[in-house]
Parts: sequence; C-alpha cells; structure tokens
Amino acid sequence: MHRPTTIITSEHVIYHFDATMEAKWRVKAGDLIEIRCPDGVHGQIRTETDRYKAVDYDHVNDAVGPIFVEGAEPGDRLVVDIRDIQIPQNWGYVLLIPNFGLLKGNIEDAKTKIVAIQDGHVNFGNLRIPLDPCIGTIGVAPIEGRYNTVIPFDHGGNMDTTAIRAGARVHFPVNQVGGLIAMGDAKAVMGDGEVCGTGVGVPINVFARFEIIKGKRLPRPIIETATEWQFVASAETLEAACKVANEDMIAAISRVHGSSWEEAYMLSSLVGNLRISQVVDPLMTVRMAIDKKYLPTID
Repeated sequence: MHRPTTIITSEHVIYHFDATMEAKWRVKAGDLIEIRCPDGVHGQIRTETDRYKAVDYDHVNDAVGPIFVEGAEPGDRLVVDIRDIQIPQNWGYVLLIPNFGLLKGNIEDAKTKIVAIQDGHVNFGNLRIPLDPCIGTIGVAPIEGRYNTVIPFDHGGNMDTTAIRAGARVHFPVNQVGGLIAMGDAKAVMGDGEVCGTGVGVPINVFARFEIIKGKRLPRPIIETATEWQFVASAETLEAACKVANEDMIAAISRVHGSSWEEAYMLSSLVGNLRISQVVDPLMTVRMAIDKKYLPTID
C-alpha cells in the first residue's frame, strides 16, 4: 500500500452529526487517507475493573472529523473506499451496560471483559475468533437537524454494520458542501445484531480513498462489496427499517432494468436477502443485499 497523503487523528471528534457542523480536516478525492480512530468510549476502559455503567449519549461513539472532501456538493454521492483497517493494540474490551442491549432487562450490573488480540485472532476464554474489524459509526452531515453519534439514520451514523469492513465501498448522500464525513466506534469483531450492545471495542487506523459521483445522490447509505449491493436503512422498528431497505432496492432494480414496481418487488423477493445490522440503538438498522449478477450497478 502506498503511504497516505494525509493522516487524520482523533484531535478532532464529534458526538453529533449536525447539518451546520464545521470541517476540521480537508482532503482531496482520490488521495489515500489514514484516519486514526479511538475506541468507542475514547480510552475510558483499560482494565476489567473499569465499568461503563450507563450510555452517555453526549460523550460516546466519538467520530473523527468532520472531513471536508473537496468537490463534494449537495446532490452528489460520496463513496468511501475502505482499503484497509488496522488495529494498533493487542487487546480490546466487551461491555455489558445496564439498561442497554437486546436483553437489557437481564443486566443488573455493568461488566467488562478484556480480551487479548494475538496472531490475527481475538482470544475469548479458550476460543479464538478471527479478527474482522468494522467501523461502527460512519456518516455525513444530515440534510437538516442534529443526530447523536449513537443514532443511525439516512446520513449514516451508528449503523453498526459488519459489512463496513476493509474491501467495502460505502456510498453516502452528499447533503452539505464537502460531505463532512466522520467515523469511529470500531469493533475488532462483532456479530450481526450487536446484541449485548458492543462488539470487541478497539481503536483502529482506517486507510481509505474518497470518490465523488456527481449528480447521483442516493437517499441513504449503500454498501458495495465485490459481489453485492447492500441497501441500509434505520427506523424505529425492524419492520419499518426492512420496508425502507426493500423500497430502496426496488427503486434501484426498476431504475437499472426498467422494470415496473411490481416486477422489481417480485425480483427482490426472489434474490434479495434481509440482514439485521443492529437491534440495540435508538433506531434499528437492517440491510437488504442483492448479488451483482442480478443488479450489476445501482445507476
């Protein structure tokens, strides 16, 4: 890999994606950028005696940025091409937080488990889990309003989606000049759903390039892998999020194939796959995936 043109550090972080936020970094599309992100609680957890007793919605999931991408204008699409994700330390944490997580009613006390990272694996007791780091929170400035970095929505944010990993290209709508993208809240490994409220929290170094697709704005983030398009949606319920993701896929099928809504809906039922991203945040997040052999492009 070539040396990055710009190294972006956690000197500047945000706790809210705001339509009026100001850029702290400025980069050019096409340049290789290294973004050094802290863990999701910014170093507050160091040992198993450190406990995270409640989610502080104004000081958690700090996202490095905002990053201004030159040439990005409202109506465009900003693509984050994730080339690599590196973990710069040999341990991570898993948290149980009272009143947080899928089974929050069962959690009486906060608990921290420190796990070693060694030889490309997380050591969880006597189990070795292969590393598969992902970016939990990544998004752009919204069209309007202000969203805590714990909240996922149409701008991205805390989508907690395992597919946002090295090799993925994540497409975002450009709502404000420069895009104003920020990211953080990384996990060394995490299952779909993030059911206990965390994966293995770690800091990460993200190596990425930004690409601007002029005049091709999309309403919500889409993840592109080597073989799939994944339409991401967040809403108050899983059912509502599934409906939005399905509608976005139908719109893309109709646009690309010239299909009627009914035909595109049928195809989505045959070859579309709904997957849960997370069920623990203020809004639920899902993605609906389709193989590129059925939908080679989204434009």
